[in-house]
Amino acid sequence: MRALQFTTYGGPEQLAWAEAPEPHAGPGQVRVAVRAASVNPIDWKMLSGAMAQDERPERPVLLGFDAAGVVDEVGDRVDGVAVGDEVFGRGSGTQAELAVLDAWATRPEGVDWAVVAAAGVAGETSERGLRLLGVESGTTLFVDGGAGGVGAVAVQMAVTRGATVVASASEANHPLLRDLGATPVLYGDGVVERVMDAAGGQVDAVFDVAGKTPAEDLVRLVRDPAQVVSIANFGAAAAGARVTGGGDDSKPVEALELTASLLAEGRLEIPVRTFPFEEAAEAYRISQSGHVRGKLVLVHP
Repeated sequence: MRALQFTTYGGPEQLAWAEAPEPHAGPGQVRVAVRAASVNPIDWKMLSGAMAQDERPERPVLLGFDAAGVVDEVGDRVDGVAVGDEVFGRGSGTQAELAVLDAWATRPEGVDWAVVAAAGVAGETSERGLRLLGVESGTTLFVDGGAGGVGAVAVQMAVTRGATVVASASEANHPLLRDLGATPVLYGDGVVERVMDAAGGQVDAVFDVAGKTPAEDLVRLVRDPAQVVSIANFGAAAAGARVTGGGDDSKPVEALELTASLLAEGRLEIPVRTFPFEEAAEAYRISQSGHVRGKLVLVHP
């Protein structure tokens, strides 16, 4: 099979769409013939070497953490899914022709492959952040980075819970945030004051999905610094905020089922921009620029 991979750390120019060993479903897993897979910031961070100590990988590294496709292999101890089922979910090395998923949900009927492929990481991360923050009806939430892949999903999930949402983005993305149900504010210097003006004071919770506003500023928005949760600023704990990267915080099956339900009901929309797998380098360049609206998705014909 072919898979997106690299053998040297660096930029998108190091990517290759090349042959790789076929993966197989182990216990509790399914394998899918991939129809689409999304690009997430963690992908280009891995490519850059930011998450590794070695100067060069020992073997080709495969990329991708979510995908959508047709099940073609079912591992042991797996119930409720069969070969031929259409699913989306979380895994590793998913930017490929074949990929193994560790958690999945049924593809909602009529929802485009690219959209469900974009929902795995964004849906799980959003559900996790909102759950950790206790977002519910009556909560006022600030999402710092509301127009990106995770941010746009988090905004909508919070709105479905009955929360009041303020979200930051560039001015060009303010109409999008309004459409999603949030009050938009301009990101960057002075964002704390703009959020307080929009919310009428402090907010109940802050979900930092961009990592661009200093945590010391974000904690000024809440009464308890622990009510700031970041997925992008790993130094935020020094200011009293919480940092989550998944692990024990994650409930992937429940999160994916919730995401599927919201997509099926039309209460969640994920803007996507698609690229053929052979043009993955361009998608990575755009993702690395930080100016992403919605999700970038690699698709097979």
